[in-house]
Amino acid sequence: MNSVLDVIAGHPGFFSLEGVDGSGKTTQLALLADRLRQQGRDVLTVREPGGTPVSDKIRQLILSPENPIVPAAELLLFSAARAQLVADVIAPALRAGKIVLADRFGWSTLAYQGYGRGMDPGPIRELFRIACGDVWPLHSFLLDLPVTSMRGRLEAGGRPADRMEREDSSFFDRVRQGYLSIAKENPDRFTVIDAGRAPEAVHQAIVSGLSPMLPAFR
Repeated sequence: MNSVLDVIAGHPGFFSLEGVDGSGKTTQLALLADRLRQQGRDVLTVREPGGTPVSDKIRQLILSPENPIVPAAELLLFSAARAQLVADVIAPALRAGKIVLADRFGWSTLAYQGYGRGMDPGPIRELFRIACGDVWPLHSFLLDLPVTSMRGRLEAGGRPADRMEREDSSFFDRVRQGYLSIAKENPDRFTVIDAGRAPEAVHQAIVSGLSPMLPAFR
């Protein structure tokens, strides 16, 4: 797939954590936000899909196992949730000088709907233009985890799997390889981190990657 670097330039206050389900994004997002706040930075965290009343309703539609959703509809629903989140939350926060940390953003659509579902990347890039305008992460941290480890973590979590998590291992293998391909194609926009390590080690790897982009951050 072609790079999206020609679509949207990254915003210097916007970063995302990417990866398959169970890779530890939520935990790492909280650790990173806390560390930044301890340094006196104004930080906003968001997750996809969700983050606004409309986006949260779309999240419920997308993730409910009761809803059979064709790939095209899935792509459009994710994009609609993203458009609302950008307009209502992310763009205003960036204009206010906040640092925005996202639990997934547009790269996840390329990985899940592009590589996972086998959809054409051309329309996906066009939806980025429509949904995001000029809002895109400066850098993303890919928490890479083998699918077998992902399954173990999800089962250990003890909650019922949502519609996306119920996909078979071959789907998640495509998603994982898609993420790795995207990161390889966009080396200046990605840091790939072994998510199989202890949470503190993963956190320190994220901190090391982020430090050069936020000089005052330690």
